[in-house]
Amino acid sequence: MLATFMVSIEATIVATAMPRVAGELGGFSYYSWVFSAFLLAQSATTPIYGKLSDMFGRKPVLMAGIVVFLAGSLLCGFASSMPSLIAFRVLQGLGAGAIYPVAMTVIGDLYPLEERGHAQGMIAVVWAVSAVVGPLAGGIIIGRFSWAWIFWVNLPFGVFAIAGFLLLLREQIEHRRVGIDYAGAVLFSVAIISLLVLLTETDASGWVLAGLAGLFIVTGALFIAQERRAASPIISIELWTRRLIATSNTATLLAGMALIGLTTILPIYVQGVLGFSPIVAGTTLTALVVGWPLAVMLSGRLYKTFGIRRSVRAGSLVFPLGAAVLLFLTPHSHPAVAAVASFLMGFGMGLVSITGIMLVQESVEWSMRGSATASIIFSRSLGNTLGAAALGAILNVGIAHYGTGELAVKLRRLLNEPTGLAQLTGQQDVRLVLFHALYWSFWGVFVVALLAVLSSWLIPVATGVNDASARDETRVAPRDKVDAGG
Repeated sequence: MLATFMVSIEATIVATAMPRVAGELGGFSYYSWVFSAFLLAQSATTPIYGKLSDMFGRKPVLMAGIVVFLAGSLLCGFASSMPSLIAFRVLQGLGAGAIYPVAMTVIGDLYPLEERGHAQGMIAVVWAVSAVVGPLAGGIIIGRFSWAWIFWVNLPFGVFAIAGFLLLLREQIEHRRVGIDYAGAVLFSVAIISLLVLLTETDASGWVLAGLAGLFIVTGALFIAQERRAASPIISIELWTRRLIATSNTATLLAGMALIGLTTILPIYVQGVLGFSPIVAGTTLTALVVGWPLAVMLSGRLYKTFGIRRSVRAGSLVFPLGAAVLLFLTPHSHPAVAAVASFLMGFGMGLVSITGIMLVQESVEWSMRGSATASIIFSRSLGNTLGAAALGAILNVGIAHYGTGELAVKLRRLLNEPTGLAQLTGQQDVRLVLFHALYWSFWGVFVVALLAVLSSWLIPVATGVNDASARDETRVAPRDKVDAGG
């Protein structure tokens, strides 16, 4: 929980403080790359760390990730320019890529299926708390201390987490000489980074986008060829194409797309269309971080009462139900209606996510559990990137469709200003253009949410834990590799 809190709160603290940091360091044109650099490094390395934890054990990989993350945090505080800050954020992301997936794998090692929901619920609570505490902490640090402390605040958490793993986590690893697939790791990283940059930097020139697309295709093809012939591939094609893992990853990716769509467009709706403050907009999203951990913590009880198959199928319907609430929003709705949509989608996402992780972990032996868990985390991250790009494109198309040339230009200009959303209250024509464009985005979220549910129903739920209706495919892995001291 300490390690997860360290990574999760970092994002919200930095988001609050970055305007001040950019103002002091200069180079505001690099602003978005402070976030993108971290996320690119984290996303590209998540599956690699999962494989390394299968090869060398959870503890050394997890502790190495924390050390790298802390080194990046320390250097970020000493950054003298925006380019140097971006470089140190890459180092942070390289460490963060290990922490969450390997921590979730440790939970899979330590807890049997019927107890894992409660343990992972505690991790979900950490994310919820960090979402609330992070912005407040960032504001206090910027107001009273040097901005460097938004990064240095990670240091005590990381030190205590390392001490805890050293003292309490004991592993029994079968020592064997294995070769690391360096070529596969490099090719995968280049392919994924080029894809993510292609999706996020849509304003780049056509030649740049074409070059990124070509780089992704070439390195992706070379990566697949390398993994098929590697003795110990960094990412097992055979593992990722198993029906249970493939369908779980697909459902998680689609759910991640819908959820990022909600978190990006709902604040625009509440502030720009309804005319409420950023605090009210943030409150509507707080309902999401309440629903998610609540679903995770209730999952174990639901499984015992109704069985896993019925729980996940009935519970997953809550996800598109929340998205359907978005379709009833109007220019005069109360923010509470938006909060209901957030809560329902958060609850549905929590249940889909936790079920996918647990079933995937139970379907493989210890030596593949890290890779399997990392595949789920990576799919969610990729879904977030795809969703942000897709929903942003839908919003832009909607603005061009509903606004005349002058209105569309005026609306885009306001959206690019720091206080532009607040200025929409007295401009009814522009406000209505924004609402209709957002309504297209709401439909996009709803369609993707439906696809996520359909994918979740294709997951071959099968386990011997309190689910007599499904016992056909999942084999329960041995649990004698790891124990906790204390």
